Amino acid sequence: MKPDPALKFSVFIAASIDGFIARPDGALDWLPADGDAEGGDFGFSDFLASVDTVVMGRHTYEKLLSFDVGWPFDGKRVVILSSQTPNIPAPLAGRVSWLAGDPHRIAAQLAAEGAQHVYVDGGTTIQAFLRARLIRRLTLTRVPVLLGAGIPLFGPVAYDLPLQHLRTVSYSNGVVQSDYAA
Repeated sequence: MKPDPALKFSVFIAASIDGFIARPDGALDWLPADGDAEGGDFGFSDFLASVDTVVMGRHTYEKLLSFDVGWPFDGKRVVILSSQTPNIPAPLAGRVSWLAGDPHRIAAQLAAEGAQHVYVDGGTTIQAFLRARLIRRLTLTRVPVLLGAGIPLFGPVAYDLPLQHLRTVSYSNGVVQSDYAA
């Protein structure tokens, strides 16, 4: 199934130098706490303003719920991908839904429901959408730390996934961010 060309899937994620997006237990304590003096939030707010839908895996969703920061996706449709019904607290009812299935089926459903720019988050979810060749933009922010073990950003693919480098920016705190088009 060919993806709808009007529907854009993007990734915006941080990883350690050795390619992990979280510690083995899911902890994110190694991420810069308050961004960078010159870079602010490294462009995440601008990126988030450009999307209308957020798709994430259940583990990422549950981790997000454990933070004491409030719901960061007001005004966005949020879809949790899970084979099991996720726990959706009453304050998020109507703002969060869930789907199961392969990325192409999910893409077709989102397109039919009017989605135009989808932010894909969570290791397993990103890997599945990359393997399905649906990701069109990848913003990778490398944090200068080696974790040695953890949840990997990338997994095995059956074929090469060529990317076009668009830009790279380095920040005063050692963070390096690169944008790629697929």
